[in-house]
Amino acid sequence: MDLFTHQLRLHADPSRVVVRPFHIAWAGNAGAPSRTERLVGEVLEMTSAEARIQLEVVLKDFEARHWQTRRVFMTRYDQIEDMLGLNGADIGDEKRQLIGAYFCHEYSYAAAALMNPSAVPHFDQSGMPPGSLRILMSMRAVGEGHISSVAFREGIITDQNLMKLAPEPPFATATDAVGSGEDEMPQGPVTVYRHRDSTLSGTVIFPITQAQSKGLEDLRIVRFQHDNGDYEWIGTYTAYNGSVIQSELMRTRDFRAFDLVPMTGPAARNKGMALFPRKVNGQYMMIGRQDGENLFLLKSDTLTDWDDGEKILTPLYPWELVQIGNCGPPIELDEGWLLLTHGVGAMRKYSIGAVLLDKDDPSKVIGRTQQPILAAKDQDREGYVPNVVYSCGALRHGDALFLPYGIADSSIGFAFVKITDMLAAMK
Repeated sequence: MDLFTHQLRLHADPSRVVVRPFHIAWAGNAGAPSRTERLVGEVLEMTSAEARIQLEVVLKDFEARHWQTRRVFMTRYDQIEDMLGLNGADIGDEKRQLIGAYFCHEYSYAAAALMNPSAVPHFDQSGMPPGSLRILMSMRAVGEGHISSVAFREGIITDQNLMKLAPEPPFATATDAVGSGEDEMPQGPVTVYRHRDSTLSGTVIFPITQAQSKGLEDLRIVRFQHDNGDYEWIGTYTAYNGSVIQSELMRTRDFRAFDLVPMTGPAARNKGMALFPRKVNGQYMMIGRQDGENLFLLKSDTLTDWDDGEKILTPLYPWELVQIGNCGPPIELDEGWLLLTHGVGAMRKYSIGAVLLDKDDPSKVIGRTQQPILAAKDQDREGYVPNVVYSCGALRHGDALFLPYGIADSSIGFAFVKITDMLAAMK
């Protein structure tokens, strides 16, 4: 099979940092001032000159590393003011900024790994010449404490297998949840917002609810077409709190506001769910791995509640005998639904293959590749988890499939493969 791989690799980058809230115990002990109250009191006791000197030290170290640093400090101060009931009118700007700085910290969101991408058509296709497509890619970024977040990258691909990624902005910013409290983490659905001055390539979505506290993992994003013809970008991901996982949805129409919505039902207790890009026979459908070994077709009348499904694919070939799973949402072709799969073989080596499902009845498997279309080898073997190639979603452009993929749970590579070649390789 003719597979064209790019030399470009995206790697972990500890220099990519954002300012995050630094949480200090806010409640007092047996009537004694809390650590938060003590720290704020220390700043308030400073003279104006002392506060100015300390703020200058902080700004010298950090102002050039972040977007609108002073505004970030003031925003953080406002949260502390609300929590402690302070009167900001009696506190000068410099002391307020300094208080905010004490309750912030730098977080290197992609210091450990950048992996498991998913690609969709960009919401803005203006100015694209014939044969070119603007794309949007989500990535799993792993930082301190092995906490996963969602990062984005924009780019352009052509029908000549050319690719160019938009430059990363010098500053990265985290999404905000308006009205989130300091004393406890939100529990249910939550909406986060991109900073109004930040590009999407510089935006990071961090865990915000208790269920997500240790990571947002492996976003599989799809451009979903509703019955009325409107599009919405919907992604499925795994929320992890350190001991329990649950599947959730990320929903957006403008990539300014993102709804993070827990799913319910037996199927939502598993990871790796991938949504079809439209309803099939009047129902929402997903591909999932409900038992850690086989692939299932899931059906639902709503986007948020999912029962266990029907087993449609089991390991068959040597490169997938340990287990199989999906590598992103199914892709609609004239011939049927093209589903990329990952298989695990001997020595826990991961490979990527493909199957074709019936267009009207996706429970029927029309064909599957006997050999992988991409396997871990040579430069793709070494990394945090060796011998792994993995994707959370490819996209069709013309007669080819653009396939971004994670390498050894450490970096990201890119490939193009002709769809006709994949179909010809199926049995």
